[in-house]
Amino acid sequence: MIHFEWVWLFLILPLPLLLRYGLAPVTVRKNAALRVPFMEDFEAMNQEEGRLSVKRWPLVLASLAWIFLVIAVARPQWWGDPIELPISGRDLMIAVDLSGSMKYEDFRINGETVNRLTAIKWVASQFIERRVGDRLGLILFGTQAYLQTPLTFDRTTVKTLLLESAIGLAGEQTAIGDAIGLAVKRLRQQKTDRKILILLTDGANTAGVVAPLKAAELAAADGLKIYTIGIGADEMIVRDFFGSRRVNPSVDLDEKALTAIAEKTGGRYFRARDTAELDKIYTLLDELEPIEQESQYFRPTKSLYFWPLGLSLLLAVIILIRHRTY
Repeated sequence: MIHFEWVWLFLILPLPLLLRYGLAPVTVRKNAALRVPFMEDFEAMNQEEGRLSVKRWPLVLASLAWIFLVIAVARPQWWGDPIELPISGRDLMIAVDLSGSMKYEDFRINGETVNRLTAIKWVASQFIERRVGDRLGLILFGTQAYLQTPLTFDRTTVKTLLLESAIGLAGEQTAIGDAIGLAVKRLRQQKTDRKILILLTDGANTAGVVAPLKAAELAAADGLKIYTIGIGADEMIVRDFFGSRRVNPSVDLDEKALTAIAEKTGGRYFRARDTAELDKIYTLLDELEPIEQESQYFRPTKSLYFWPLGLSLLLAVIILIRHRTY
């Protein structure tokens, strides 16, 4: 439907008529002169009478130009169909470990062996797509913690920046406490009472200035709930010069600390040994933190003022050209 933002401006449409009949006419004095009529004068008079009908066209064009100009000033807009926007009122941060140990290839996707970060990207990107109505943020941490994406409703940007992350980008060690502290700092500025942090790591805290449990206490005081996810298989076959042997690639995973962090903040600890378990964890998180609570509506709007404005300018140019011609 077409909507006029300033519809009251249509009240100025009769303004030219008010000026025409409301103001006193300008008197033009002509000096009297006695002239002898010749045939050429009568011919000129006949030509002038023929032009009277022609002079009406500029008045019509000027009227149309004025009408189109008023329509443009009234800001015509095209309103599309209303689009429902589910808003949950939840701020959700995702903290992803990029330390060197994330390069272990103990996950499989579609029959292909991949490293831990690739598995996180595969499953987490689907989780991000489902979080309609949440404001999402992304923290990447290794030796240091960085805010990669501030809180935003733009899920595509969050997903893209997660997919572009690389192992070792933030250092080779693991600063779990600093990642939690950064999330607390960023979420502290928000007024919402529903603050969630999902922290994914495959190791123990080996760097940073803030102890993980101390950071968890600060998070609990600020009402931040933390869900921790331990990444990595329990068993992996390694082939070398001496043959094959079984190793535990998750020997450095500090499950005790991750459990304590979650419990202090009212969250839960999960263990993801493969992509199937990781996907189940995200599905469970969808159930623990329902996606949609209430809805708002957005109506797409497109401005149309340039069409009547262009017609008004075109008519004005035509009037100007005719005036110079005659």
